Amino acid sequence: MGMDFQPPHPVQFQGSGLARALVRALGWRVDFAGLPTLQGVIVVYPHTSNWDFPVAVLLKWAVGIPVQFWGKDTLFRIPLFGTWLRWLGGVPVRRSAPQGVVGQMTAMMKQKKADGEYFWLALSPEGTRRLTAGWRSGFYRLALEAGVPVGLAGLDYSRKRLVFRDFLRLTGDEDRDLEYMAGALQDFHGFRTGAAAPVRLINSGLSQADTIVK
Repeated sequence: MGMDFQPPHPVQFQGSGLARALVRALGWRVDFAGLPTLQGVIVVYPHTSNWDFPVAVLLKWAVGIPVQFWGKDTLFRIPLFGTWLRWLGGVPVRRSAPQGVVGQMTAMMKQKKADGEYFWLALSPEGTRRLTAGWRSGFYRLALEAGVPVGLAGLDYSRKRLVFRDFLRLTGDEDRDLEYMAGALQDFHGFRTGAAAPVRLINSGLSQADTIVK
């Protein structure tokens, strides 16, 4: 589980000094010690507000970690906005594709592994800012099928911090894996208290709500 990966991790980054200064000025901090592998899936939790995306982007620049996120392909066709999404790390996916969104991303992740190329995908398994009964399973299926680790990024407004140090390889035992994640993320509080979904899988499929950008 999470003990599989101990810092310092081999994949390191150099962030933006300007972004770090802005993060400090806003009273935030980031606890991050690098990545254990060149490919993986990042779970960002909890997701309760529109503020989560700009805050996460600023903290990402501060530590210098390049991450991708998936979004509906139609968004990337919008002039300027689509270019901006790609610049941020957006990856277009077609929900109507025969292999599905998870299938598309799994194939891409496996190809990146085969080529030895960097590729970390970040997403919110809650899929919405509203309170839901749990997490959508797209991230779990992707990481398990691609054979990559899951990184847990806890976004905590109560203490203005992002903690991203915990990584685990999924066992395929959903109850065991989700119990570990719940324990690792239990002390993180979203912008809207009480709107965070409980850490449990609520479906076996993937809908558009699994995307970070909708």
